[in-house]
Amino acid sequence: MTVTVLPSADRATTAGRPPTERGSNPVSMIERMTLILDAFDASTPTLTLLELVDRTGLPRSTVHRILDQMIRLRWLAHSSGGYRLGMRTLELGGLTADHNEIREAVSPLLHELSQRTGMVGHLAVLDGRDVVYLDKAGGRFAAALPTRLGGRMPAHATALGKAMLATLEPDIAEAAFRVRLPRLTPRTVCEPEALQRELAHIRQRQGVSIDREEAVPGIACVAAPLRGRGTAPAALSLSGRADGMSFDRLARVVLEVSHEAGRLLLPRRARWR
Repeated sequence: MTVTVLPSADRATTAGRPPTERGSNPVSMIERMTLILDAFDASTPTLTLLELVDRTGLPRSTVHRILDQMIRLRWLAHSSGGYRLGMRTLELGGLTADHNEIREAVSPLLHELSQRTGMVGHLAVLDGRDVVYLDKAGGRFAAALPTRLGGRMPAHATALGKAMLATLEPDIAEAAFRVRLPRLTPRTVCEPEALQRELAHIRQRQGVSIDREEAVPGIACVAAPLRGRGTAPAALSLSGRADGMSFDRLARVVLEVSHEAGRLLLPRRARWR
């Protein structure tokens, strides 16, 4: 399911919290630069020196010294109100154009699906052992789920992640299980053999994956991959309260929409190759 027990590097979790709440104090330059970059968000694209000090928890002298270097390297830029993200972040963001195209093509279908079912819809891509969320749709209940654009979740604990893992060659998918996997709830499947069996069942169900309170207690999810041919670049899902889920009906709906989304993506994928 598309819900984040947000890792320490997650922007929504770290921004604005002092180091004591984020864990150990950052030591390396990369950690400190990351704290500064994570301090910016859509609601505060420009920050003053004092605001950056407050959000990162770093000493003022340290922030000032790092800011000078980040401006010189174009990670940040001066603005009338303080500091803002620089052109280098924009240039690197352009490298994720395929994700932007997926979101642009699929989001209208996702929002329509959420309105039609009254459930929370998510769109995500697979990044190693995690899913990364590209979009989220839903009403008031959506705010109760700890998910956000750009957030992450362990793939093995989510319907989205399992749907995408099942599209991989079995030996490639199983490579993701060779480390200790986190147990997010008592229902999270962490054992490699059990996960292999689950992925085999998903392949038999045309890619439909189900999460029964494996990521968040009380929340269930149904997902399907978006693909026309080859490995799925993404998956979409519907989430809701576990005690009110009609899994068979939702599976049919999600599969139908995922097929439609996959057809929309086919012309775009030719440009990615």
